[in-house]
Amino acid sequence: MAPDSSDSSDLVETGCSHISPEYICKPGPNDSVYREDCTQCFDSIDDPAGLDVCLKCFNGGCAGDRNHGKLHSTSKGHPIVLNIRRTRKHIVRDEPPLKMSKLAIAAETEADRYETQLTVKCLDCDHNVPRDIPIVDQVVKAVMSANTFSRKEEVKAWEQELTSCEHILTLQQGEPRKIASQSLGHCSQCDLNENLWLCLECGNLGCGRAQFGGVGGNSHALAHSKETSHGVAVKLGSITPEGTADVYCYTCDEERVDEHLATHLANWGIVLAEQQKTEKSLTELQIEQNLKWEFAMTTDGKELTPLFGPGLTGLKNLGNSCYLASILQCLFDLPSFQKRYLNDLPLPETEEPAQDLETQLRKMADGLLSGRYSKPDSDVIVSEHSPEVPHQKGLAPSMLKHLIGRGHAEFSTMRQQDAFEFLQHFIKLVTRSNHPANLGDPTKAMRFLMEQRLQCLSCKKVRYSSNEHDSLFIDVPLEQLPAEEGEAPQYKPVPLKECLDTLTSPENVELNCPACDGKNFSKRLLFKTFPEVLVLNARKMAVINWVPVKVDVPVLVDEAPFALDEYLSKGKQEDEEDLPEDASATSNVPTFVPNAEAVAFLEAMGFPRVRAEKGLHATGNNDGEAALNWILEHMDDPDIDTPLDLGQPKGAASGAAPVDPEKLVMLESMGLGGPRGEKALRETHGDVERAIEWMFSHPDDEGDAAVDAGQGSPEAANSTGSSPVGSSELPAKFQLQSIACHKGTSIHAGHYVAFVRKNLDSEPSWVMFNDEKVVKVVDVDEMKKFAYVYFFKRV
Repeated sequence: MAPDSSDSSDLVETGCSHISPEYICKPGPNDSVYREDCTQCFDSIDDPAGLDVCLKCFNGGCAGDRNHGKLHSTSKGHPIVLNIRRTRKHIVRDEPPLKMSKLAIAAETEADRYETQLTVKCLDCDHNVPRDIPIVDQVVKAVMSANTFSRKEEVKAWEQELTSCEHILTLQQGEPRKIASQSLGHCSQCDLNENLWLCLECGNLGCGRAQFGGVGGNSHALAHSKETSHGVAVKLGSITPEGTADVYCYTCDEERVDEHLATHLANWGIVLAEQQKTEKSLTELQIEQNLKWEFAMTTDGKELTPLFGPGLTGLKNLGNSCYLASILQCLFDLPSFQKRYLNDLPLPETEEPAQDLETQLRKMADGLLSGRYSKPDSDVIVSEHSPEVPHQKGLAPSMLKHLIGRGHAEFSTMRQQDAFEFLQHFIKLVTRSNHPANLGDPTKAMRFLMEQRLQCLSCKKVRYSSNEHDSLFIDVPLEQLPAEEGEAPQYKPVPLKECLDTLTSPENVELNCPACDGKNFSKRLLFKTFPEVLVLNARKMAVINWVPVKVDVPVLVDEAPFALDEYLSKGKQEDEEDLPEDASATSNVPTFVPNAEAVAFLEAMGFPRVRAEKGLHATGNNDGEAALNWILEHMDDPDIDTPLDLGQPKGAASGAAPVDPEKLVMLESMGLGGPRGEKALRETHGDVERAIEWMFSHPDDEGDAAVDAGQGSPEAANSTGSSPVGSSELPAKFQLQSIACHKGTSIHAGHYVAFVRKNLDSEPSWVMFNDEKVVKVVDVDEMKKFAYVYFFKRV
């Protein structure tokens, strides 16, 4: 919004011709105001020189030795800036902080904590501009009252937003009656008289699930819901006179709000105003668990010593962003990412640095690796209740988080996310971006080929195919150890080798042989090449009370380098005969019969048959648990409920259905058309976004034209490109370099941290990155049972 002419006419008297609507204006409601940190580095308003906010486009540029504010002013012709400098009010606290009592964090206001100094400057004329000029005062007030960029991107991160559901809104209750009082009542199927859930439909009392902290439960309320299809229940001990209570819909499997709770309780003789809360609510139990989920920051009762220096910089938690911080710490520890993004090349010229991925990745590399920001938080006052050396303040990765999540249904939110899914998404974004020829794509160090050998057990003919990967899932066997009553379950430690043996061991699958009509095949997966950095995701899922949960199984990994030579494929042997192409390529006869027992298992868990069949088809048609994991990982696929089409073998060119020409034109406009574009659209059922992802994840696949030209199967085309990935040279020794660890029963809750092997004083040591806290770890073995994503470096 530009000032009117009467305001601008008074400005000539200042002696600065730049105080005019051409160079200064108020931010509109849709403008992003970058008034916290520089868009090109992590210098901020808390640095001595402060931050220069452009009063034309509201870019934030540092005013210190890098002077990105001046560079912006010169390149854009925007000379008028608002310099913001902030200093902490030093308040000595002589009491420990209060224990968190709710999920919403009520923080001090900025005015309570900081002194802020504002100065308007003209960088061209090199002098200050008086604040009392009407238009200047109006613009400054508008800039300071506008939501900052990071605030615009935030949602309530710690406040649970519970809603009602159709099962509560359409609740039909049985004949009114008075149930036994809470002090006399007990579960209808056992003697438990706490953790009782009242079915609001029929008045049945059932015990809940066993809860964190030793709260007993045999899940009889859940069993009642399964038997009767009654979905809505309330926890008796959580009811307050104010009308709040734990209400759970078993049909939705979600905690809910019942706006007519008083009426629904009255049907069973319960007067809301007479109730007293006697047990912890689900929210309180969750908070208590979150407090105990904190990774150990102490040893022998003493707080671990904070670390500072290059490569030892923490990241501030933006609200459930620990999944992002843990993965970024692991990635920017890799030589390929350091070489690519930490260099002296000039930053790219762009209209909006905050919206440019290259700029933000370079900013992140400088922030994490330079050591420039790795220093004790000067705002912290040392007292008897605080450590001798305060931790870092941490860098706020809000701009990069926004860019990575833009347009993504999950990563654009402030909810906790799966760190491994985030890693896969991040790799795609980096792979798609432009890379200078002399630097290259840093994710290439993570790529390798896996080769599948399929052999008919009747005629002994074989087929080899290979696919490119940048990571692998490994299933971790679960063997629960005996435990005392009330203790959390413990699991038998599993050597990493056992997981790799399981991944690469032969398995029997049922298919139709095109050579002899045999049904039984042997399938085996081995490495065709090894990457420089091997990324493994440990799947530690169990089904408890019909709900998939993550369990903490220690995976034993050697500290010393270990060889993977035995897992390298030997390739096709001279005495092996090729399987012919599938007969279904011309006959359209399906070659897949889903395992009936596994289908029944998955349907009993509530999954539609189409998802069960897809999961089994993708995981070898043997194991219902493996199919379950696949389904959980692909719940957001746009075609998850599209029936499995086996009439045409995957990637076959002959007789393939024509692709939508408009979608092909869209790909061609991005330089992604031709045979590869056609194949990508067929492989992804015409979904343009997924077709783009398919092409980037199969960079060496030349499409169906390569098959027609006699290069063999489409899978083989993956390995015939001019730039092969990985190396088959032996020995192939790897050493654990970093891990993203997770505490919690769900990958979408709990807490993530990173453990990274660093050289401290010329000695290899493990360092924990717990958001902004960076400390040396004395014993990492205990933490390894929480490992979720492993990064192994080839040595």
